[in-house]
Amino acid sequence: MLGETLSFLNDALVQPYAAILLFRFHAVWLQAPMRNPIGEFLMALTDFVVLRARRFIPRFMGLDTATLLLAFLVEFCYLSAYLWLQGYAFETFPLPGLLLWTAVKLLKISLYLLMATLITEAILSWVNPHTPLAPMLGAVNRPFVRPLRRRIPPVGNVDLSVLVLLIVCQLILIVPIGGLEQAVMRLL
Repeated sequence: MLGETLSFLNDALVQPYAAILLFRFHAVWLQAPMRNPIGEFLMALTDFVVLRARRFIPRFMGLDTATLLLAFLVEFCYLSAYLWLQGYAFETFPLPGLLLWTAVKLLKISLYLLMATLITEAILSWVNPHTPLAPMLGAVNRPFVRPLRRRIPPVGNVDLSVLVLLIVCQLILIVPIGGLEQAVMRLL
């Protein structure tokens, strides 16, 4: 009973926080405007730890490395707790395997975040195209959708590039990332 409770809390609090930190990293990297309800909510949830970490972790090549490193650390803690709660026998701590698994999981979460923003932007474009979230979602999705829009013409005024990108993301999750995840699991 205690194990189930701890597992639930790990899944409900720790992993989503890693995803929030990762989304903040991507939003800053893609220069998405954060002056909207979701952006301000993300900043409020993460500022207390990100601003402190930025004092010690400098930017690298224009990237917000402090936020990325924090997302990596939170996901690493999540996966360590996940293994512990599943009864993993820690005879020796599988540090290389856990580090690689964390990197693969962050790639996976990044693709899921992209897919979520694509779907959200598509739905909001039908329901409320002038929502305050539109600039942020557009900035996050534009670098990935733009190359496809150049090659795929609209069919009956319907943009199919988003659908194609969702299919590509799903294929990436299945083939290369799935293979990487299986390879990393052998290291644990």
